[in-house]
Amino acid sequence: MKYGIVGATGRVGTLLVNIIKNSEDTLGAVMFTGEQTVEFPSDTVITNDAKTLLENSDVVIDFSAPVATQKLLEAALENPKPLVIATTGLNDHQKNLMIEVSKKTPILYATNMSLGVAILNKLVSMVSEKLRDFDIEIVEQHHRYKVDAPSGTALTLAESCAKARGLDLKEVMVTGRSGHVGARTKNEIGVFAVRGGDVVGRHTVGFYNDGEFLELNHTATSRETFARGAIKVSKWLINQGPGLYSIEDALNLKD
Repeated sequence: MKYGIVGATGRVGTLLVNIIKNSEDTLGAVMFTGEQTVEFPSDTVITNDAKTLLENSDVVIDFSAPVATQKLLEAALENPKPLVIATTGLNDHQKNLMIEVSKKTPILYATNMSLGVAILNKLVSMVSEKLRDFDIEIVEQHHRYKVDAPSGTALTLAESCAKARGLDLKEVMVTGRSGHVGARTKNEIGVFAVRGGDVVGRHTVGFYNDGEFLELNHTATSRETFARGAIKVSKWLINQGPGLYSIEDALNLKD
C-alpha cells in the first residue's frame, strides 16, 4: 500500500514514516510545513500541496493541525482517497467538510488512534448508562506543547458518557471551577486538562457516588501507540465504501 502522510515531520508523523519505511508498504508522499527534519526514501514525493499528496497515495494518514486538515479535505473533494484523520481541535466547518468528503470516499476520524482508548470509550458508555446516579468527572493530562484543551479524546469520552444518559454534552459539560460556584448539579460532567512535561497522554474517567467510586484510566507511554493504531485501521479502511467511520467500526466494537 502506498501511504501519504500529512504532518510527516511532527511527533507522530515521524514515527509513521519510520514504521512505513521498515515495512512492506511504500511511503508515496509526505506533506508538512517548516524544515525537513526527517529522512524520506528517495522515491517519496515531498510537497506542501494536498492535491499532489493525494495523487501519489493510496491512503492518507493525517496527524497535523486543523488548517492542514482543511486543505487536505478541500483537495479530497476533487480527488477522493481513503483518509485516516487524527487531528484534534477541528471546528464545525471542518467537521462538516469531512462529512461532505465522506460521501465520496471512506474516512476514519478518531481523536485518539489508541486501541486501548477505543475499548475505554466503549466501557465508559456502558458504565455511564448503568450507574446513572454517579457523578462523572474526566481528567486528561498531556505534555506542555499540546495546544487544544480539553483534549479531543477527553471530549469524545465525555460525549459517550452524555449520550449514554440521553444528555446534550454542550448543556452539561463544565471545564472549569473557580470561586463560589455552588454545589455540583446532578447531570454535570466535568472535563479538566492538565499540561506539563512530556506526558504522552493520560485519561481518567471517574464515576463517583456516596460510599464508592469507580475510575477507568488509560495511559499512553509512547506515541508509537497512535502511529501503529492508525496504520492498523488504514488497512481496514481501504477496503470500505464511502462513509464516515470511527475506530470502533474498524475494531468491530459497535453494537
